[in-house]
Amino acid sequence: MGKTIDLHTHSTASDGTLTPRELVRYAKDSGLSAIALTDHDTIAGIGDALDEARSIGFEVVPGIEISVDYETEMHILGYFSGKDYLNIEPALDALRRSREERNPKILRKLNKLGFDISLEEVKKEAQGEIVARPHIASILFKKGYVENMREAFDKYLSMGKPAYYRREKLTPEEGLGIISDAGGIPVLAHPIYLYLDYNHLNSLLYELKNAGLVGIEAYYVNNSEEDTQKFLELAEKHELLVTGGSDFHGGFKTGIEIGTGVGGLSIPYKLLERLKKTLSRG
Repeated sequence: MGKTIDLHTHSTASDGTLTPRELVRYAKDSGLSAIALTDHDTIAGIGDALDEARSIGFEVVPGIEISVDYETEMHILGYFSGKDYLNIEPALDALRRSREERNPKILRKLNKLGFDISLEEVKKEAQGEIVARPHIASILFKKGYVENMREAFDKYLSMGKPAYYRREKLTPEEGLGIISDAGGIPVLAHPIYLYLDYNHLNSLLYELKNAGLVGIEAYYVNNSEEDTQKFLELAEKHELLVTGGSDFHGGFKTGIEIGTGVGGLSIPYKLLERLKKTLSRG
């Protein structure tokens, strides 16, 4: 087996359970050759991740994951070269404010449902600057209100559930634009979660590519073999870069291992080589 990578990971800077430094060391100890740190709506962990990578001889790609408005939930990954990731910071302020406004509203709904949970508890659980639903789910689990974090989402926190609150989001075009404007490569994350058949996803990719999309996450932890083949075929058809990742969150997504997902994921280093080549062309 050749060198393998993971281009979709999260740290305590957003909703992972390993610090950026711990994540880098864990990735190297797990036998990977490189990772991208793609925390939600923040680049706060990238400096530490890069510093740790330099100290232990490992490769880290600066990245981010941004939620955009769509019929379901669409996420856009952004990848950067050098210090270009710093260019996106001004555009992230509005996204953080949206999260900050949303969290108390979710908690008020939970309080009305009879759950004793406060914003202070959730902020303490978060550790980083981003407070998100997984941190709320973790408190619900620790207090015994649910048997696991998945149940917290399935019963209360997912779209359509009693404590869900829809936050203001960027349009897909805006999300693609802020990544591109910062010098990054925008990639459609986990297209499996868009729940689109081939023809509808094909049409969507035409629209997104015209708006600046450069890649698609064809390799993903929850893909079937048929899903991956479909995404690879569409990537070739639309001349999109291919990326892949486990969406590793540590303890917040149990059973998903960095680099290998639930056991069958293997992302070749050649995908990162192509990504870096595209980044170098500016």
